[in-house]
Amino acid sequence: MSNYIYSEKHFNFVDKIIRNRREKFYNFIREKVEFRNVNSYLDIGTTQNEDHPSSNYLNKKFDFIKIHNAISDQKITDRRFTNILKKSITSDFSKDEIELIKSDFTISNATIEHVGSLENQKKMIFNMINLTRNVMVIQTVNRYFPIETHTKLPLLHFLPKTKYRKLLKLFKYDYYSLEENLNLLSYKEMFKLLNCFSDKINFKVYKIYTFGFVSNIIAICFVKINR
Repeated sequence: MSNYIYSEKHFNFVDKIIRNRREKFYNFIREKVEFRNVNSYLDIGTTQNEDHPSSNYLNKKFDFIKIHNAISDQKITDRRFTNILKKSITSDFSKDEIELIKSDFTISNATIEHVGSLENQKKMIFNMINLTRNVMVIQTVNRYFPIETHTKLPLLHFLPKTKYRKLLKLFKYDYYSLEENLNLLSYKEMFKLLNCFSDKINFKVYKIYTFGFVSNIIAICFVKINR
């Protein structure tokens, strides 16, 4: 059981929805993945944010795994992690770095949409495969959910990406208007990205529904040979 206890004053309605959704992700992953022989865990894109009960929720749910490793371009001081590598997941990794944090189970929760271009997203998946012994999971929001969860704007993200980014800039969402900060993926786009590595992984992409719409995408990938 986790030692992290939060005051009810932080547990607002929106965060409750987020927390419940992440609990749904966790239960779904536990249903699809056998953890009997999983002794090490790698979190991709770890943050230091602990403002809400939903913050780093999945990390804490997997605290039954003995060794926790992390990759982040932020400074992480959380003592739960055995090894922390401060660098971008789209960087090149040395053999020593791979050896340090390579884990049985690797997860990226809401990170791939923030690494930039399609090529960067592909590089992230390539690196995750090299850092994973057995199973890797990638969770991201669905581009075609009616409300874009970062800006809270409805439907505009259905437009071609170039037009959508121009409108974001017009509405003063300068940060999210840049591809390097937000590049949403659809189910088909995620499948196509993973299929580039079909010689290295067996994978399946699942749809998670919220209010009858596909809100999130979870890809579960089994690495073929990567001991």
